[in-house]
Amino acid sequence: MSSVTTMPPDFVLRVQKEIEINASASIVFESVLDQIGPGFSMPDGTSMNMKLEQWPGGRWYRDLGNNAGHLWGHVQVIKPPTLIEIVGPMMMSHAVAGHVQYRVTEKAGKCTLAVIHTAIGEISSQHREGLSKGWEMILGKIKDKATR
Repeated sequence: MSSVTTMPPDFVLRVQKEIEINASASIVFESVLDQIGPGFSMPDGTSMNMKLEQWPGGRWYRDLGNNAGHLWGHVQVIKPPTLIEIVGPMMMSHAVAGHVQYRVTEKAGKCTLAVIHTAIGEISSQHREGLSKGWEMILGKIKDKATR
């Protein structure tokens, strides 16, 4: 006898956001790398001390010093200046498998930056509610960096 089990809808998360940026793909991509690395900060501007190892298998983590920190994920794909994908729990410290894709598409000197964040697992209501706003804030910061 076989059976099929499906996941409850509240175990699945998908956030998809897009923003147009008046800059080249290379500038937008560098702005993405800075934002998810050393430029990542709390809403009040306090640094999160994020580190991003920019190669396949590289870690993306919060460095708290003294060998303490939080692994957010690993680089699954990196193809400058158009694509970076990261897999891991991201900011959720519980049973979650996640994937974030940043894709830069350039047409006529303007770029579209698309971000898709998918996850499955025990996703708290706090994370579920805050992620859409959080991604909007992150995209805004990337746009600001790229157009300075």
